[in-house]
Amino acid sequence: MLQLYLEGLARASLAWLITLELAGIVVWHLIPRWRVNLRLVVEIGFFAAMTAVLIGSDISPIRFQGYGLEDAHAFAVIMAKLLWWLHLAWAIIGFVRIYLVLEGKPHEEHLLQDIVVGLVYLCVTLSALAFVLGIPIGTLVATSGVIAIVLGLALQNTLGDVFSGIALTLGRSYSLGDWILLADGTEGRVIASTWRSTQVLTGANNVVALPNSVLAKLGLTNISQPDETHLLKMTVRVAPTRMPSIVEDVMQSVLAGCNSIVREPPPQVALKNLDAVALEIELQFWVRNPSLRTKARNEVMDLFYRHCKSAGLLLAMPPSAIALMNEPPSEESAKPPEITPLALIEAIPIFFGLTMSEKELLARSCTVREYQKNDVIVHQGQMLASMMIVRAGIVAMRYGEQEQRRLSPGDFFGESGLLAGMGEVCTLQALTRVTVYEIDQQSFAPLLDARPAMAEEIAARLSARADHVRHLPLSKTGQERSARALLKAMRTIFGS
Repeated sequence: MLQLYLEGLARASLAWLITLELAGIVVWHLIPRWRVNLRLVVEIGFFAAMTAVLIGSDISPIRFQGYGLEDAHAFAVIMAKLLWWLHLAWAIIGFVRIYLVLEGKPHEEHLLQDIVVGLVYLCVTLSALAFVLGIPIGTLVATSGVIAIVLGLALQNTLGDVFSGIALTLGRSYSLGDWILLADGTEGRVIASTWRSTQVLTGANNVVALPNSVLAKLGLTNISQPDETHLLKMTVRVAPTRMPSIVEDVMQSVLAGCNSIVREPPPQVALKNLDAVALEIELQFWVRNPSLRTKARNEVMDLFYRHCKSAGLLLAMPPSAIALMNEPPSEESAKPPEITPLALIEAIPIFFGLTMSEKELLARSCTVREYQKNDVIVHQGQMLASMMIVRAGIVAMRYGEQEQRRLSPGDFFGESGLLAGMGEVCTLQALTRVTVYEIDQQSFAPLLDARPAMAEEIAARLSARADHVRHLPLSKTGQERSARALLKAMRTIFGS
């Protein structure tokens, strides 16, 4: 009678134990994944309760007790022990998710956690097979070794990608968002990294998927580390018609006037080679990130041409054309073109619609002004009554204490006061010795009266420049409204 009572009590305990374990599984899935602390506390509570019930029922989950599947009681014991091992795995995983943390490295942290979680599941599975079902693990591992070899050979490439991905991630060669350059010429920004491959967004807006095993074998340059500041080198050739020191000063002005490059580290000018045909110069400068390379090269090339014209330097013939030259230019024989007011006026886009006679009339009205280095040409808010076209030198535009941009030969300023009666939005200061051509209001009045389209274009340019300097990006409607207000002010001043 007592034996029957004890057996009934054991069955009831097992029923409650299995119910408790199943309830733990339900609660585990109901708690959100981001509530890791709550998940761990609840799981430890269920696991402790299950352990107490097993010990009270004289069932050891870590020892094979020879149960079979011949009756319902034995099956319940096996199910209870299997569920106990499952909850043990979840409790350990809860600790891993909370305490296995790599500060500042979320990607590597997630990868390590996944690896440890996989090892936990593997160990718990083998333990459950040994202690619950009584399967000899040693024999199983020896038998599965042959299968593992076959699978390893079949999945050689896949496994190579996986282990290479682990090595690349833990080695911290790159992170998501970094700009990388590979030895095969592939270049772009890392947008995704998985167990098998790494995806790179190239400058052509294409996504290149690189297997991790291939990526691990290639030489990799991380352009984003330690920052995205990127060095560019541009080689130019000038005819040797001036002393190299003079040419070097002109090239320094080219780099100093460029708005697309960074000031720190400072740009460098390296004289590379000199012969009877050309002085070869390497311009070294940095940009904030690789995406600005094309813009910076274009601006440096434009400024190189303008400063060479302004300083009277001739561009050298390419090496392939040297054999066709009768006599290379020298300092004595060279006759560089003279930069006149007319030449500068013809180079300014807003004057393209003028006839040659109108351009010549405007050029004859120009007067020359010169400013020494560090001279303030006009303070912010003051009005210039004339339009100034830079003939030589560099002018800095400062809004408050911050430098906005630099003006080089061919650029102009003062049009806001001349044409709209407005003060300058920036303080203009000479960074080098500056020569400008000045055009007064009397010379502009008949042109604006005869060319309404030119007045509209100037008003639009003034509005865009002022908005850019003040860091106030306007919508298209706002820009049109601002331009109309400036155009109205211009027509009021000129009486048209």
